[in-house]
Amino acid sequence: MKLELEKLIELQKTDTNIRRLRKSIESAKERRASIEQEFERHASSIREIQSERDRIQAERGAFEKQIAENKTYLERADRNLKHAQNQKEYETAMRETDALQKQINAFEAQILEKMTALEEVEKVLSERSEEINSLEANRDAALKDFDAEMEKNRAEYATEAQKRQEVFVTLPAELASVYDRLTQRSRDGIAVAEVVNASCSACFMKLRPQRELEVKKGDEIITCESCSRILYVARKEPLAAGQDS
Repeated sequence: MKLELEKLIELQKTDTNIRRLRKSIESAKERRASIEQEFERHASSIREIQSERDRIQAERGAFEKQIAENKTYLERADRNLKHAQNQKEYETAMRETDALQKQINAFEAQILEKMTALEEVEKVLSERSEEINSLEANRDAALKDFDAEMEKNRAEYATEAQKRQEVFVTLPAELASVYDRLTQRSRDGIAVAEVVNASCSACFMKLRPQRELEVKKGDEIITCESCSRILYVARKEPLAAGQDS
């Protein structure tokens, strides 16, 4: 019976690993998309800052254009002022000159505000320059590592599935049936549970001393009186040569 119990323990460890690998493989598409979305989130935030910079530069350019046009008009108004033939022409030219100068002053104030805002945006972009420059390379590296991990998991899954089949076919039919039934019944897929601190590690029910002793012997298949899982006590690793017992 000890050999059969060892096979069950090995089968459970294999099935647990298969369950982990299957979950990883089945969720691969979503997790890969999550990696891409995370990098896209960073890229989007950078694009927003760059768009803000471009907007500020465009607005500054528009103000500079307005100033240039108003200065042209101002030169004309100055000429009209110098060549005024009467009081009315003089006052009209003066009002136009004052209005144009006020507009130029207002546009210059706006340009100063845009320059300040632009400096702040450029500072943020400068602080994130390393992230900006390496973002695409880091994204490609992260996806490459993820794809490599998934390839490894798929290969391990195939190996474990083969290993499971080789062990499973050597079990007596009745014992294999019991194992399958327990596996399908439990949400965690655990049919064989280790006894830890005198308790079933699956349902945490404390074992009666006599029951624990029977499990330790390993001469027969002992199940948990609470959850019906097959119980075992893990072997202690042998001490290395030269270590105290």
